[in-house]
Amino acid sequence: MKIVHWLVLGCVVALPLSASAQWQWLDKNGKKVFSDQAPPPDVPEKNILRRIGPPPKARPTVNLNVDAPPPPAEGAAETPAAPKPTGVDKELEEKTKKAEADEKAKQAAEATRIAKAKADNCVLARQGKATIDSGARVGRVNAQGEREILDDAARAAEQARLQTVINSDCK
Repeated sequence: MKIVHWLVLGCVVALPLSASAQWQWLDKNGKKVFSDQAPPPDVPEKNILRRIGPPPKARPTVNLNVDAPPPPAEGAAETPAAPKPTGVDKELEEKTKKAEADEKAKQAAEATRIAKAKADNCVLARQGKATIDSGARVGRVNAQGEREILDDAARAAEQARLQTVINSDCK
């Protein structure tokens, strides 16, 4: 039983060692950088202190002149059938397309909702305007909860308000 405890304790103590950084290099300011990813291409080979696996035979040089074609590698024959890296992650591209499609769908749903609300407002405004224009006595409840009958000035103001709603929503 004690052996099992010691084995478990040993595993628990050794667990953080697996999470240690696998790359270590000096940046341009001379500070040590620890990472689980390879250093950027502008870090010289002499500044890489620790790496994954053996050192490469030759690191590729960074061509800052975008117009000039890259120099051919030493001893490498031209192979047109070799796949060229595109620099685009297919999964990322698919996620981006899906996100754009979702955003367009949301915008279309929002536009549909707004159009339906405007159509409903248009119908209600036309019904209200027809009621006001009929000449019948119209009453409404004021802020105090009392019923009041619209006089000629209030009727004209209500007609103008309903006409602006019709002009904006009934297109």
